Amino acid sequence: MSTSLKEHPTVAAHRQRPAPEKVSQPLDAAWLRQLCLEAGAEDVGFVEVDRPALAGERLHIQRAFPPTRSLISFVLRMNRDNVRSPARSVANSEFHHTGDEVNDVARRIVAALERAGIRALNPPMGFPMEADRWMTERMWVVAHKPVAVAAGLGHMGIHRNVIHPRFGNFILLGTILVGAEVSAYSQELDYNPCLECKLCVAACPVGAIGADGAFDFSACYTHNYREFMGGFGDWVETVADSRDGKDYRRRVKDSETVSMWQSLSFGANYKAAYCLAVCPAGEDVIGPYLASKKNFTDEVMRPLVTKPEPVYVVRGSDAEAHVQKRFPHKTVRHVPATTTRPRNIASLLFGMPLSFQHHAAGTLNVSYHFVFTGNEPAEATVTIRDGKITVENGLLGEANLKVTADSETWLGFLAGERNLLWALLTRGIRLQGNPKWLLALKRCFPS
Repeated sequence: MSTSLKEHPTVAAHRQRPAPEKVSQPLDAAWLRQLCLEAGAEDVGFVEVDRPALAGERLHIQRAFPPTRSLISFVLRMNRDNVRSPARSVANSEFHHTGDEVNDVARRIVAALERAGIRALNPPMGFPMEADRWMTERMWVVAHKPVAVAAGLGHMGIHRNVIHPRFGNFILLGTILVGAEVSAYSQELDYNPCLECKLCVAACPVGAIGADGAFDFSACYTHNYREFMGGFGDWVETVADSRDGKDYRRRVKDSETVSMWQSLSFGANYKAAYCLAVCPAGEDVIGPYLASKKNFTDEVMRPLVTKPEPVYVVRGSDAEAHVQKRFPHKTVRHVPATTTRPRNIASLLFGMPLSFQHHAAGTLNVSYHFVFTGNEPAEATVTIRDGKITVENGLLGEANLKVTADSETWLGFLAGERNLLWALLTRGIRLQGNPKWLLALKRCFPS
């Protein structure tokens, strides 16, 4: 026998319960801060969702949790000597354990808010991410770094990590989206804790951090994140392409197989993160550096830069040249350029600035028009000038070379699956202008 909704036992029990105590709106900032600290956060700040500094994040935030009115940003400290250890097992264990703690703290905060009748959501600190977005758009739900900066928990150093005024860069970040306003919001720091000492520049095995402030994303991604998504995909293809066990062992060292198994079993291994390890910034961190810069360099940086180890680079890249010049005692391991093998035109255009090699570009001064047809029609202008690249929608200004290509044909050419000469003969790819500019473009994106 059916029962009307109002007579259902669950509905009746709900109506008999006393109304929950209402938390005042907006949320009292002091009360909220204490709640976060008691949950395990070591520092915390609050940001309104309409803060101009978060304009680039707002659509992502609203997609994840439409009721969002405020964001909580908090930090947990990592143990410095663990992060600084040349033994990657020690450093990686520290990263993973602290990351798990960040997620636990965030969950406790959200649980406490929910019990108080306040809606909230805690995106993961790192992984897992939205895997279905791989190579189509960003995988992460919210970018923790700009939120932490807006919340006054630090500023970005030249190594692209947030440096906390007390704890330095030995922190991991958490963010919580809250469906309520807060009585008082945090403001950005009025100074940058980064000392611009350039120790991170000197320590990076692939030269990803430039003394001039430039950052080579692809170099960092290729080496440090070798056993994350891109490198794992490359490893799977190596397994599939190997004729037998002997052929596989010719391609992949036993130690690399063990390392990949370890990443799959215990959490992906970072290969370096030396930029974090050598950073002396932060009130709680800076003492030994001020006492003796030489001793600090000898004790902290030297064990990392003198360590014999494999360094993963793309053949012909700026990173390869850097390793050979600065760290000849480290072993160069050539791997495919996973950042230059996009699966669609949108990710190709998005990724070009990330994989661009500014040293290889040299004095190149050229503009390209791209017209993609077929399954993914698009138009874009790519300009390379003064060692920098810009990618803009539409066909802007005059171009030295115009490339009209079927989207699948062009992606296949980039992946090494289509022959360029055949594509030109069959008009899957058409060029207007001197073909030398296509060769010049290729040297900026070694694969």
